[in-house]
Amino acid sequence: MNDLFLEVQIQNTSSSTVFIQKVSLEPSEMYTGVELNTVNQAGEDECTFGTRTFLQSMEGRQYLYHLQLKQEFSDKSGAIRGLTEMGKLDIVWKRNLGEMAMLQTIQLEREAPGYGNMRLSLETIPDTVILEEPFCITCKITNHSNRKMKLVLKMCDTDSIRWCGSSGRYLGKLPPSSTLSFTLTLLHLQLGLQSVSGIRITDKLLKKTYAFDDVAKVCVIPSMVRRRK
Repeated sequence: MNDLFLEVQIQNTSSSTVFIQKVSLEPSEMYTGVELNTVNQAGEDECTFGTRTFLQSMEGRQYLYHLQLKQEFSDKSGAIRGLTEMGKLDIVWKRNLGEMAMLQTIQLEREAPGYGNMRLSLETIPDTVILEEPFCITCKITNHSNRKMKLVLKMCDTDSIRWCGSSGRYLGKLPPSSTLSFTLTLLHLQLGLQSVSGIRITDKLLKKTYAFDDVAKVCVIPSMVRRRK
């Protein structure tokens, strides 16, 4: 969705040892970025690679970053198509101690996912639920088309899901590039990791129905497990 975890692998393909002085990510204007390459030890942040700054020949290393799409771009994510710029990665390195460091800049791109005219995302959902006990989820719909929608919600039961409440509920009108949130109640009939499926939303103006299945997974546990806790 709006969160992206980026793993960058750096490998020394030369025949000699190289020394990594700095690896930094500069996100594009669409994203904010956080480095995930440190751990907290005794109240201080330490690099996950320790104090070791060199790479032997053919040795590799992975760097992890968390990118988030800024709100102004998130609301218009339907217009983001094809390749998008994620930012640039700067690597400062040298072959021998004492020599001048070299800078290598890599432009990072990704293929933006296509959502079609309508996108459904989950705002809240529990990780764990109790078998045959109702729980709530909050959904958000985004209109990525260039026209107004008039929406009706229908919930379809599956082998493991029973939806609570009346189906055929009118959600209202949704202008272009706008969002609409609503809460649903359901319960699961099977234990284990279960999928949330069976959401159907119809645009009455176009008479088109959008199906949303496997939108999330929850862990269903027996009631006795919750009591013991």
